[in-house]
Amino acid sequence: MPTAIVQQARRLTAAGDYMAIHFDARVKPEHFKAIRDALADNPNVTFAKKRIKCGWGEWSLVQASLYAVEAAVVAFPRATHFYMLSGDCMAIKTAEYTHRFLDDHDCDFIESFDFFESDWIKTGIKEERLIYRHWFNERTQKQRFYTSMEWQQRLGLKRNIPDDIQVMIGSQWWCLRRRTIEWILDFTKKRKDVMRFFRTTWIPDETFFQTLVSHLVPENEIQRRTLTFLMFSDYGMPVTFYNDHYNLLLSQDFLFARKISPEATELRARLGKLYASTGIDFQVSNEGRSLHRFLTGRGRIGRRFATRFWETESSLGRERELMIVVCKKWHVAKRFLEEARKATNVPAIEYLFNEENTPLPDLGDIQRTLEKRTRHRRALMRMLFDYYDTDRLIVCMDPANLDLMHDFFSDRSVTRMLEIVCTFTDSYLSGHAMRVGLAGERTSKSALERLLPTIRNDIHY
Repeated sequence: MPTAIVQQARRLTAAGDYMAIHFDARVKPEHFKAIRDALADNPNVTFAKKRIKCGWGEWSLVQASLYAVEAAVVAFPRATHFYMLSGDCMAIKTAEYTHRFLDDHDCDFIESFDFFESDWIKTGIKEERLIYRHWFNERTQKQRFYTSMEWQQRLGLKRNIPDDIQVMIGSQWWCLRRRTIEWILDFTKKRKDVMRFFRTTWIPDETFFQTLVSHLVPENEIQRRTLTFLMFSDYGMPVTFYNDHYNLLLSQDFLFARKISPEATELRARLGKLYASTGIDFQVSNEGRSLHRFLTGRGRIGRRFATRFWETESSLGRERELMIVVCKKWHVAKRFLEEARKATNVPAIEYLFNEENTPLPDLGDIQRTLEKRTRHRRALMRMLFDYYDTDRLIVCMDPANLDLMHDFFSDRSVTRMLEIVCTFTDSYLSGHAMRVGLAGERTSKSALERLLPTIRNDIHY
């Protein structure tokens, strides 16, 4: 860790940037001494006047940030922007690109969404973060954390949020203009009531700066996004980047990325050289999150051996015949259905489980969303048979809808399937990748070529 921080400081300051460092007081003193000694002769580096022990989810993270910001404001009067970084962040654009980008955008970059109205918090407690006081760390003192909150609930010790404050929430990785930082520091001195409130909230690094920026800065001067590229896995853990992520990182519409693995020495070396480079034209396609979701999902498709709740619903009917047209090229299946309607007069419905806007009759709201159609698939199909007053019905399905096909084939009705087999050229697969968000117009040819075999295998599967 000390080595990574020293290298990061040298890279950034060599390009004319400044760095203010707060180093966790929990860490061994010799590590901090190594950093100070290595950067002692660097005029573009300063250190927080006070070091404190930091704990995940605690006020200490915000206080440490404020100490670093205060030191930077005093030491670097020419600094125009203040960018929050951690030791495992690295630049994924050149200094030339980064400086020009910030000069061209006179605004603050910070995720900032309404705490109560947004769905930013996916799991765990929500309003309890604010309305109760938290003195214990949920990760290291779990029993005390929840016992304290339970007693506050029992005793009715719910507290009010300061009247003129609308609490906001978002990522802790922000980039703010100097004027905004000065406003925040001034606010912290004047509004002791707000400071007392946030000191005992839970995970204040996701709410403190986000709330103050929205409170102090005009709406049209805030870009509610972070300039740091980060992703989370299905388990809620930050995704770590390794040597083979270099091209993916450079194509994202961000200036920095976290987390860069300490073991990714090649990636760190390449990104370090990149920041000092000039004249580089970046092809930003921004497909990183969808691409990562697609690639990491391969091989994790679940299999089931027990019946699901909808399989106990009544049959479509022994006398009814459901004909399923399966084709990966949707436009081919749609042309087939158009001809089938003309030739047979059998009701035919296009990809009703894949396309939200598929024309469907009003069936009392069950047809409104893909989720409802899929969840109540047999009930939906029975209603369609009844609506069209027919015993024969044609529908289109994507080959990926295996669960749906298994479900309908297990029914007592007659179910038939016609598979239309198509040839998939590289040109078609490239277009498919762009349609589903795995690639963009600016995705490099080499990146697409590496992606195509995976897409082809997925479609064949």
